[in-house]
Amino acid sequence: MTVPLDHDDPAKGTIRVALARIPATAPGRHPLGSLLLNFGGPGGRGTASLAADPETFVKLGERYDLVTFDPRGVGLSEPVSCGGSQEVGDGVPADAASQLAALRAVARRCALHSGPVLPYVGTVQVARDMEAIRRALGDKKLNYLGFSYGTRLGAVYAALFPHRTGRMVLDGVDTLSEPLVEQALASARGRQRALDRFLTWCAHRPGCVYGTSTRTAKERVDHLVARLDRNPLVGDDGSWFTGQDAVDAIAGALYAPAAWPALADALALAERRHDPVGLMQLGGPTGPSPDAGEGPATVPADNAEAALTAVNCADDPDRSDDRAGPAAIEREIRDLEPEFRAVSEIFGPGQLGTVLACYGRPAGTDFIRRIDHPGAPRMLLVGTRGDPATPYEWTEETARRLGSAVIVDHKGDGHTGYGTSACVRGHVDAFLTDGRLPHGTRACPAGE
Repeated sequence: MTVPLDHDDPAKGTIRVALARIPATAPGRHPLGSLLLNFGGPGGRGTASLAADPETFVKLGERYDLVTFDPRGVGLSEPVSCGGSQEVGDGVPADAASQLAALRAVARRCALHSGPVLPYVGTVQVARDMEAIRRALGDKKLNYLGFSYGTRLGAVYAALFPHRTGRMVLDGVDTLSEPLVEQALASARGRQRALDRFLTWCAHRPGCVYGTSTRTAKERVDHLVARLDRNPLVGDDGSWFTGQDAVDAIAGALYAPAAWPALADALALAERRHDPVGLMQLGGPTGPSPDAGEGPATVPADNAEAALTAVNCADDPDRSDDRAGPAAIEREIRDLEPEFRAVSEIFGPGQLGTVLACYGRPAGTDFIRRIDHPGAPRMLLVGTRGDPATPYEWTEETARRLGSAVIVDHKGDGHTGYGTSACVRGHVDAFLTDGRLPHGTRACPAGE
């Protein structure tokens, strides 16, 4: 469908947004119209995600048309690109001035390769696209199920269009208020908490490479990462595997408890045989992979990464003060490092690096920070206690900000709860299909 490039100034032109729909399979049973889904990101392709896993939503798909879309700047919807990796590169001198100049150059490259859509990819504009989608579908209100970043998107829609908000479920709830530094700290803390839960699980598993003591297990993982940074493992193909590579692999496996046995085996292989192949096969916590060349447009290979940064920066009004000079910014980062390492010795340093992700880009909107009891109808929020990406505290915080939310407290592990917990799925399906919403917080035990 066609939407304005800038909803505040439609004269600037239009863009195309790609959608996908699976018609309701039992429309005779009190059809409910459309259910719009967003699977996360930013940078995740809704069209590819629904095509890859329609079975998860089969019950909802009986009475709802399942609808999803590639948000502007993503996939088949005017994809943004930085012309390659956003890393500054190994050839850049390590001094602060050179590193910051390289970050500014990356930002300019992203603007050059992305074209006119880049200044308009933020969540507020995407939420207004969702309102255009609702009108095109002919639904009086928007029924919505959002995961991870999709919860931020749903919350923004509810703040912009409270009287058009229907039954809304947010699973794996994002923050609405925390600045970039606090988000990065919370992410490091969430990943460390998830790792600690994995190590407790491993300690009760026969043959765990770290034995039965969770305290010493944590220290040994820290030592493994430090050792690999000093002396990377070398694969059979000659590739190097560093400590940061191990951190990325561990973080990715923590997203789904189903991957924990493979993570345990991979760590055993790395510790006992100095073989990185198991960790290499786990990969990192990436979003859906774009399919280059699919459909009417070519999706750049770096689109998911470029869109992730572009949207997060468009949603964040804070920037390091460039006028303060490189020395002041370097001092700011150096002062933050002990706090990040105290939260997590292995995840902290990497998350600290994201603090400057938006350096050299225009400041984003403060609309999301100002959301406060917008008057939307009651909705359902799902928070998972062991979630490595969206800490449970964010669920409670966002519920307070929205002022009309009921929480399902999932005591399990992994990122989001709907796909892995029958208890969570029961609450969500009952609300979306029958309008039944529990009073007060409801708990879903781990494994149920």
